[in-house]
Parts: sequence; structure tokens; C-alpha cells
Amino acid sequence: MALILKCMNFDINKIRADFPILSRKVNNLPLVYFDNGATTQKPQAVIDKIVEIYTKYNSNIHRGVHYLSNYTSEAYENSRKVVQSFINAKYSHEVVFTSGATGSINSIANSMCQNYIKPDDEIIISELEHHSNIVSWQVQFSGKGVNLKVLPVNDFGELMLEKLPELISEKTKLISITHVSNTLGTINPIKEIIAIAHQHNIPVLIDGAQAVQHTKVDVQDLDCDFYVFSGHKIYAPTGIGVLYGKEKWLDKLPPYQGGGDMITSVSFEKTIFNRLPFKFEAGTTNYVGAIALATAIEYVQNIGIENIETYEKQLLEYATQKLSSIPELIIYGKAKNKASMISFLIDTIHHYDTGMILDKLGIAVRTGSHCTEPLMKRLGIDGTVRASMAFYNTIEEIDILYNGLERVKKMFF
Repeated sequence: MALILKCMNFDINKIRADFPILSRKVNNLPLVYFDNGATTQKPQAVIDKIVEIYTKYNSNIHRGVHYLSNYTSEAYENSRKVVQSFINAKYSHEVVFTSGATGSINSIANSMCQNYIKPDDEIIISELEHHSNIVSWQVQFSGKGVNLKVLPVNDFGELMLEKLPELISEKTKLISITHVSNTLGTINPIKEIIAIAHQHNIPVLIDGAQAVQHTKVDVQDLDCDFYVFSGHKIYAPTGIGVLYGKEKWLDKLPPYQGGGDMITSVSFEKTIFNRLPFKFEAGTTNYVGAIALATAIEYVQNIGIENIETYEKQLLEYATQKLSSIPELIIYGKAKNKASMISFLIDTIHHYDTGMILDKLGIAVRTGSHCTEPLMKRLGIDGTVRASMAFYNTIEEIDILYNGLERVKKMFF
């Protein structure tokens, strides 16, 4: 099966040349990187931008009147506008920079529990959630009597949406759902979930950590109240992320942290918070990461998110077909609508053993529970091998993975 995407901006060889790490070897073999669900590799343009900031323009933002501070502050605020355009937020001040998706979820959990969520209230999540969308709420709920209600999944790894109305009650204060499962690749029907929630005047938070790099996200079209994602999953550095929130919600919620830049005035008697988005950006933010995030987004936009989605779907189709031809291999997560990742086990071979042998062959995959222990319990296993693909992966690499798995079989059977 040949993958030919007819697009002037999509040249797989040129794209791969943009990512320096893809040319290196591991154990004297070419690196085959299938751990993109954990973090993506960085194009040279992003690496160059980080070096450029630190060598030419580095200065703290929003604090100085000198050239370097003004330059960096302007670049930082321009990055906010890049994110605004990328997710189609109505206003740039609805874009808050955080440390990542986890930081964004914790921020909302803390802020909502300060004065919006009360004892006996409920929040609905799903069995597909990453620990960050479980533990963040549990930490805030500790000793407060707030309850988590869980939307189950079927045997294909799809949400049982018909059960959502049964979970909603007068006590439901928020629905917090992942856009794409980081373990099974399931793409959830979030627009439908949001519509159901809004019929009951319930706000919705969407964890988009595994979505924005694979598919077009339009927060106005979705009508979500909050949307979060991490930079390092979309070819940007670690330590930077985005919290999108509708203006009406960010206005009413208190800040998660206190400190510099998030205030209008401070006295020993009273503090007046700054306007949006600065109310939620206390202290020295990761301005270098934010500027590099904008560079990564512009890189993705130059290729075209629609082109990326088309190519990755072809990769997923080929990989599913190829791996399914191994009789002993079980794929977990067979949703009709999936992102480009496959979780699997080979018969009784432990996932760690499979991963370690593949590593000796230069193939990087993820093994373990993928920070989704409740989902693993639902599946009746303790972990899987996860091969998560990006637009710089190739058919040839999938063939290498297939051959590697055949090697694993021969070592155990």
C-alpha cells in the first residue's frame, strides 16, 4: 500500500528532514519513533526559535520599558493571537498560557472549587480519561463531599453516550471529557456531548492534549466552555500549554495562583486582579515556550492540519491492517472514529518485554497503563504496547514495527 498525498505542502521526505532527531540511530539502527502520544519531536524551526530568543531577545515580559522587554512582550502576545486563530477563539484574551494540559485542568479544578462547586455537587468524566482529568478533581474534592460520576465505554472503546442523560442531575456542575483517548485513540463525539450538556446549562471542559495535533479544532463551532492542550504534543517545547475559556467563565472564576502580573493593585488590605488573560498568568510565565509554541503551530498550519489528518488516517489504516495480520496480536480500542494510535498486546507476552525488545531494534513505543489505570481495569489488563503515529512517520516504519513484532514472537513462542 502506497501513501500518496497530493498536496504541494506535503512532502514526507522534506518533512522528515525538518526534524533533526529522526536522522539519528538507536542501537546502531535507524530510529523509528512511535511514541508521539507521549511527546512529539521538534522541527528545526522550533529549535531555532528557542535559540534565537535566548541569544538575541531574552528579557522578562510585561515588566520593562527597554527594547528587549518590549520585543519579547510583543512576541509573546502575538503568540496568543496565533493560538486564538488556530483554535478559532472569539477573543485573544480567552487564551491563557499554562504549563500544559495538566496545568490547565488543575487551574480550572481549583478555580471552580473555590466558589462554584459545593458539597454534594457532581462532575461527570469518562472511563477514557487520563489521570490528569481524574486526580486533579479528586485533589480539589478531598473532604468536600463532591462526587465524580463516570460515563462508561463499550467493548470497542467508545463512550456509551446513551447513558449520559442518566448521569446528569441537578447537582451536575461540569462535564470534563477527553477529545481523543490517549490510550485507545478513540475520537469522542464531543460536539454532541457539549450540546447535551448545554441543554441542562452545564459547562463542558475538553481535554484536547491528543487532538489538536491530529485534527482541526474550532472552539466556537464546538461551543465548549473550556479547551486545554499541551505544546509538547504539537511539536512545541515542554512546559507550555493552553487553557481556552469562554470570556464569561474566565471573568467569573477566581485565579488559580497569585503573584506578579496578575494584579491591578495590591495593598495589605486588598488585591484587585488584573484583566483577562493576565488574571490567570501569575509570575514569570514560560514566554520562550509560548513563542516557540506559535512557531510550531505555524509550522503545522503551513503543512495544513487537514493534510496531516488525511495522511495520518492512511497510516492508521495501514498499521491496523498490518498488525491485525499477526494472529497472536490483540488490538485494544476498535472505535469507528480513531486518531493515529494503536494499543495492543501479543498473546501472553508482557508489554514491557515487547517494548524492551523493540527498543533493541531502534523502535520507540510506549508500554504500561498510559496514565489510564481505570481504563485498564475496565479492559481487564494491566497495560498495553502503544504505537502512536505522527505525520513524519512512514509506511516503511510500520513495516519495520511489524517485522520487529515478528521477532518478538519468535523469542517467546
